[in-house]
Amino acid sequence: MTARICLIRHGETDWNVARRIQGHTDIPLNHTGQEQARLLAQSLADERFDAIYASDLSRARQTAEAVAHRLHMSVRLDPHWRERHYGSFQALTYDEARERYPDAYARFEARVPDADFPGGGESLHVFLERVRKALDRIADAHPGGRVLVATHGGVLDMAHRVATDLPLEKRRDFPISNATVNWLMREDGDWRILVWDERSHLDQALDELP
Repeated sequence: MTARICLIRHGETDWNVARRIQGHTDIPLNHTGQEQARLLAQSLADERFDAIYASDLSRARQTAEAVAHRLHMSVRLDPHWRERHYGSFQALTYDEARERYPDAYARFEARVPDADFPGGGESLHVFLERVRKALDRIADAHPGGRVLVATHGGVLDMAHRVATDLPLEKRRDFPISNATVNWLMREDGDWRILVWDERSHLDQALDELP
C-alpha cells in the first residue's frame, strides 16, 4: 500500500541565521521561526494526517506542535528524526569549523561518504541509513496513510537522496528551506517525491545549508 509523508524542516532559529552548526544541540525557534510555524500550520489546516511525528529537539518539536495544535492532534517524538550529529563541529560556524579543523572540513565539504567528525558524529553513509530506516518505519506503521514529520535540513537532504538515488558524493542541487512543505510517497517499496520546497505560505524562508 502507498504511504505519504509530509516532511517539514523546522522553522528558523538564531543559529540558522548565524550559520552556526546545530546538529544535536537543542536550539529553539526564534521569533521568525515561530511565525513560520504558525503560517505552516495555517496552510495545513485542511489536510488530514493519521499521525504527527517530530524530532525530539526543540526546534522541530515546536514546529510540529504548531501544526498539531491547529489540527487538534498530538505529537509523537522520535530521536531517529534528529539532525545529523556533527561531532566537534557542533556550535561552531562553518567558517570556524573550517579554520579549527581544516582536514576534517575538507572531507566534509567534499562529501566523503565514510568520513566522520572530530569528537565522533555520523558519516554521511551512517546518516543516510538512519534516515532511510526512519522513512520505512513510518511507512510500515501507517500503510495507506498520510503522516507529517517535522525534522531537520540534513534529514531532508538524505530523504531527497533516498527518493532520487542521488549519490552522497554529489553536491545538493535542490532547496531545503525552513518551514516549507515536502511530500514523499512510498509505493511498492520505492520512494518518490511528489512536492518539494512548497513555500507559498511563507514571506521568507532561509536555506543556509552547505
